[in-house]
Amino acid sequence: MSNTAATTDDLSYEQAREELMRVVQRLESGGVPLDESLALWERGEQLATICQQWLDGAKAKIEAAREKQAPSG
Repeated sequence: MSNTAATTDDLSYEQAREELMRVVQRLESGGVPLDESLALWERGEQLATICQQWLDGAKAKIEAAREKQAPSG
């Protein structure tokens, strides 16, 4: 697991998604000790939250842009 993502607030969507995919692959591969599996799971939860926040922000921007373009009246 990469330590470059120690500050999760600085991750882009792509970085968080890529690290999340690596975490999932590690968990699915099996053979990981329980304590490491728990740490990976927790990191995966953090990364999933970051990805969701990015997606929610993008959705809000799209909705705001649509509202500006929608004819009023």
